[in-house]
Amino acid sequence: MEKIDYKKELKDFYKPSAKKVTEVCIPLMNFLMVDGIGSPESNSHKEAIEALYSVAYTLKFMIKKSDRQIDYGVLPLEGLWWADDMTDFITDNKSNWLWTMMIMQPELVTMDLVACAINQVKEKKNLPAIEKVRFEPFIEGKCAQTLHVGPFSEEGPTVERVHSFIAEHDSERIGKHHEIYLTDIRRAAPKNWKTIIRQPMS
Repeated sequence: MEKIDYKKELKDFYKPSAKKVTEVCIPLMNFLMVDGIGSPESNSHKEAIEALYSVAYTLKFMIKKSDRQIDYGVLPLEGLWWADDMTDFITDNKSNWLWTMMIMQPELVTMDLVACAINQVKEKKNLPAIEKVRFEPFIEGKCAQTLHVGPFSEEGPTVERVHSFIAEHDSERIGKHHEIYLTDIRRAAPKNWKTIIRQPMS
């Protein structure tokens, strides 16, 4: 059985250094996505993550058991964050935060496979957010990114480093603040959490 480590194959995108900010060009990739609004601690956010992982792991095992017999690790959870009034992030008004949670899917995952996986999840589990799961391409192009190590509440200086890098390269921020969660926060101490901070730039 063939085994593929996509994080290793895409190491420029999923294994940045914490010591410096780097520029990367992110190609078009396909994602499972769920949109929502509110705090990361809200039920709707937790339900979105549960639905995404349920479909992602169902797809993984469908492909593993298929004629192709390919095994791969499910990619990490990612989040796009923004607000209609961006001062809501400064004031920590989490109830107005908008987000898209998502998990990247390998090229061998098709729309038909996703539809089948969603139906399988529906048959086994009663997940409130399963109807919100969608599968679509997403491209960011040129971005600045770095690795943040520590709790989410201490991301501020890391985000500022990314923003400063963009300004120093005579570019502007475009698109949405992007985070990639490399750590299972249920099993690791906050000081060891690893989060990629990514920002599209012009």
